[in-house]
Amino acid sequence: MKTLDSISAPISANDSLNAIIARYPHALPVLQRFGFDTCCGGTLALSEAVVRHDLDLDQVVTALRVAAQERSQ
Repeated sequence: MKTLDSISAPISANDSLNAIIARYPHALPVLQRFGFDTCCGGTLALSEAVVRHDLDLDQVVTALRVAAQERSQ
């Protein structure tokens, strides 16, 4: 079983939404579930997008990492 630490390129709050999708295309539904605009807002850093949507950064990062982990198994 893989752990979150074994993801090849960890997801960071500094990553743009587009960079996350480029590395983990299956993360798109997770971003959409949180209401992120990955078209016009895709160049935003995850941390900035979270602030704009008044969300919890840890919760979003965890959801993205879980999706990445599940896909890589």
